[in-house]
Amino acid sequence: MRLTSKGRFAVTALVDLSLHQSSNPVNLSQISKRQGISLSFLEQIFNKLKKRGVVLGVRGPKGGYILSKSAEKTKLSDIINAIDENLQITKCNGTDFGCSQKKHSGKCLTHNLWVELSDHIYSFFSTISLHDVIKNNLRRTNNVIKLNKTILKETGKEKKFN
Repeated sequence: MRLTSKGRFAVTALVDLSLHQSSNPVNLSQISKRQGISLSFLEQIFNKLKKRGVVLGVRGPKGGYILSKSAEKTKLSDIINAIDENLQITKCNGTDFGCSQKKHSGKCLTHNLWVELSDHIYSFFSTISLHDVIKNNLRRTNNVIKLNKTILKETGKEKKFN
């Protein structure tokens, strides 16, 4: 599974928008300059985000975009869904499968494993808001590090975590 540039740039652009919108809409050219993302690519991304209600467009000389909900309520999964990003790890479509290299119609031996991993990734994105990203409050990541520290402490092995 690989999150495409479209998905990464959509999240990055909305984090930037969250940081800079205050009381005024943010122009895409400003985001483009700050983040080094092509303006035409941002326009494509924001067109989908607007259609799906993640952002609102404001017309006029001081126009631009604002979030439709607060950064605290905008989940990464909302963004990923809005731009039609596919988080599936397998190549199958769920009906005729074909996820093995032999291109047969059955499930590969590890199909359910990869589907479960895709579900976990989506669940993770469902728990993280734009606000969490801005504040670096990535709960699950911090919990995994705490768990790893506990395991290392109990096993007597040391490793530093940042």
